[in-house]
Order: sequence, then C-alpha cells, then structure tokens
Amino acid sequence: MPARTILSLLLAPVCALVAQAPPPAPLDAAGRKAILETLALKLKTTYVFPEVAGKLAAALQAKAAAGGYDGAATTRAFAEALSRDLRELGNDGHFRVIVDPRFKDEDGTSALPTREEIARGRQEAASMAFGLEKLDRLPGNVGYLEIRGFGPPEFVGAAYAQALSLLAGSGAVIIDLRRNNGGRPESVARLMSHFFPEGDSRHLNDIYDRPSGSTQQFWTDPSVGPRFTGPVYVLTSRRTFSGGEECAYDFQTQKRGTLVGETTGGGSNPVSPMSLGRGLVLFNPTARSINPVTKTNWEHVGVKPDLAVPAADALKTAYAAALKGILQREQDPDERRGLEAILARVERGEPETPSYAPRR
Repeated sequence: MPARTILSLLLAPVCALVAQAPPPAPLDAAGRKAILETLALKLKTTYVFPEVAGKLAAALQAKAAAGGYDGAATTRAFAEALSRDLRELGNDGHFRVIVDPRFKDEDGTSALPTREEIARGRQEAASMAFGLEKLDRLPGNVGYLEIRGFGPPEFVGAAYAQALSLLAGSGAVIIDLRRNNGGRPESVARLMSHFFPEGDSRHLNDIYDRPSGSTQQFWTDPSVGPRFTGPVYVLTSRRTFSGGEECAYDFQTQKRGTLVGETTGGGSNPVSPMSLGRGLVLFNPTARSINPVTKTNWEHVGVKPDLAVPAADALKTAYAAALKGILQREQDPDERRGLEAILARVERGEPETPSYAPRR
C-alpha cells in the first residue's frame, strides 16, 4: 500500500483526508453482486466473530435481493451504504468500506517499503504533528497533552519522547483522548511506557488474530525515556474510539491514571484492509483485544470513566483535581497561595488572562 494510503488510514482521526478520495465511478447491478459475493466470502473466512459473519453476509445479500442497493449507482455510494449497514447490522463500529483503486491485497510476498515511501510517510506524520495536537503547561505546573491518533511507532516514537521531556517536571499530567479515534497498538504501548518507573515492566494488551490464529502481546518498552511517575488524568468522550480507548483502558486497568469524561465509543476489534473489487476496500475487524488484567475488552460497552462528566467539562474537572493534589503536597505558603488562586479561577470557569504589563 502506498505510504500516503497507510498514513491516511492510521492517522485519519488527526487530519481529515476525504479530499484525497478519487471521483466516483459508475457501478451496475452485476458489479454490486460481484462485490457482495466477495464481501460475504471475506466476512465468513476472516471476520473475528465467525458466528456473526454468516448472518451478516446473509443480511446484506437479502437486502440486495430486495432492491435495497439499487440506488447505489456509483462505487462511492455503494461503499457508503455498505459501511453503514455493516456497522449497524454487525454491531461493530470498526467496519468501513472506502474507494481506493490503488489498493491491492497483500500476497505474502510484498516488498519492504521503498526509501521514498518511508520518507513520504514520515513527512506526512510530521505534517500531522505525529498525532500530538497540543502540548501545554497549564498554570500551577500541570502538563497537558492532546493526542489525536497513534501513528506508526517508527514515526511517532521520537515525538512522544520529546513531548515527555517537556512534561517531565510537571506536578501532574493530563492526557486528552477526547478526539482520539485510534491507530497502532504498538504506539499505544510506546506512549504508556513513559508513565511507569524504569524497571517496572507491564503487560498491557493482547490481540488475537483470527486469520492466523495467533495472539500478539504488547508490553511496555524498557528502553523508552524519559519517564513521568506523577499523577495522570486521562480525558475521554463518546468520540474516543479503538486505540484511543485502549490507551484509556490501559491507564485504568494498570491503575496508573484517573479517567475523566464520558464512556467511550466501544470498539476494540482491530481491522485489516482487503479488496472487494471494483476499487472498493473493506476494513474488516479480523482481531480482538484481550486485556491481561480483565481478560476481556471494551467492545460494545466502552471504557467507563472514574469521574463521569460531560466531555466538554472534562478538562476543567481534571485540571481542578490535579491542582488539589499538587496543593496537598505543597508546603511553601507562598506557593500554596498562588495555587489556591489558580484553583479558584479554574473552579469558577474563568479563563486565564495573561498580563503583558512590565514588572514593578
């Protein structure tokens, strides 16, 4: 798959790339029938829940037989209709069908990416700030990092280390996942590695893959640095999905952070892209997460916050909680007065007003 396509799929939550979609091509009844037959076969042989796959394929074909797709006269219209029905009938938010005539199924003999493709991928990751939307130091020495997506670890790992270098001196850190729709589990593990002491190795997640019958384990990386071991608050919303949910779930199940916000979207099944013909590509959930602590995952139920508040209020709530924790540890009277003033402003919902007047 071309590097831009790879990065577009992995970091689509970070930057809307629908403008890159090719123009719609005409699609007749024979074309729709061929696509549905391929789709049914791939569901039955690779969808992570085989007991659901047959029923889902039959439901789609029954809709087609009843004329339900007759109005989908272009590849784009049919892709959108299939995406909607797969999600609703299969009750799996990871399903997606897109149009990408460049895509080809892997045949097991795919060559490594070229130097040019790697360079383009790295540049695209950089143009998206490696998924790091915002890094800030809030008054009261509270660090803030918003992560919009988890790109390939070989591209984003250095950015995580640089961000943590700036956050390392914080009294507490807030990780904002409210607009995070997922990405690579390897990068979730890389980020998590920064939040445990050196020598503290953690088993974070397992992913079972149906086509291969294999299970891959994900652990913290002992070589990662710097480390932040202070209090962590993780912001969530109903929009938080997939790898964003895994990150929140890892913080929660490892008892390493306090989750603040809303219950997340409830999608834990990683996808594999596969061709349906006529330029359509199915993102098929072929795997499922298995948390080593709970022995289950967040599919359909979402990740429930420790402090449940509307997503729009999550930052204020977490910020106030972080300041209270810093206050409890602070002994200097002058520092305490300053922290109390900041906390009072935060609790009133008043924005910080920087002063540019000269000091007297």
